[in-house]
Amino acid sequence: MTEDLGLAQLSLLIVYLSMAVITMAMISFAVSLAGTRTSKLAARERVPALVGSGGDGTSSAADSESVSEAPKGLRAANVGMSLTWLAFAMLLVGVVLRGVWAGRVPWGNMYEFSITSALGTLAVFLVYSFFRDVRWLGIYVTTVVLLTLGVAVRVLYTESAQLVPALKSYWLIIHVSAAVICGGAFTIAAGVALTYLVQDRRLRRTPEGAEPPASRLPSAERLELLNYKILTFAFPLWTFAVVSGAIWAESAWGRYWGWDPKETWAFITWVIYAAFLHARTTAGWRGRRAAWISLVGFLAFLINYFGVNLFVQGLHSYKGF
Repeated sequence: MTEDLGLAQLSLLIVYLSMAVITMAMISFAVSLAGTRTSKLAARERVPALVGSGGDGTSSAADSESVSEAPKGLRAANVGMSLTWLAFAMLLVGVVLRGVWAGRVPWGNMYEFSITSALGTLAVFLVYSFFRDVRWLGIYVTTVVLLTLGVAVRVLYTESAQLVPALKSYWLIIHVSAAVICGGAFTIAAGVALTYLVQDRRLRRTPEGAEPPASRLPSAERLELLNYKILTFAFPLWTFAVVSGAIWAESAWGRYWGWDPKETWAFITWVIYAAFLHARTTAGWRGRRAAWISLVGFLAFLINYFGVNLFVQGLHSYKGF
């Protein structure tokens, strides 16, 4: 018994250590954005001098552009990515140890759901980094993950290893795995939507004909497309999560659908994201309207994840964590 408790404490210690690493990663990403902005402003100030002394406007502009690459900012972003990988590996070990201690998949209470969801968010972010440069999103991802883990260890932590009877099914692995991946994708999409709104506001505040302020963030068009692609991936998986949950409900409670609060909010989340995809592809709803729908969908997901589990009485609520 002492050995088992030691595994639980070791898992918790590793989660705390991963939080420390994520904090350093968040600081690195913040330095990256600040360093890039400073370097670009310095480059702009040098443009007139370069043009006046070189006599070749094209060459001087190229020199100025090379200055604006902000090596300090890029180095800090690379450090942030490395630290994020390290934090992911540590958190993975912490989650696995929690499962070994519990003798099951570590998804039996809100603490375990939360650390696994944080792991899923990091996984989606890091996997996507193989295909696109998403270092600009690092500060958002690390902040969200750090907050999730903070709430998990300070508010939701429990040493109870017992499963609610309804959770003792192989559907736990199938259903929750899909939900965790979707949660990570929805979180990333919300960050992209927020970034789009920031970029869009900057562009709208720029006087007509003037050059937009320097920014290391992707263009608004790229951000809008990225948000759409992420949700195009996540929506079918969320559909599967809802359907698999219904099948599991029939096995556990003898009915596929009973309008339990968890089921209701899962369906509301599905409807909002379905509306986002439908409006964008058929009615041409893009830009700010699409970004806001994406954020409303994420809010519904958060209500489904935290609000229903902790504050609403129902078959899916686990107020004892």
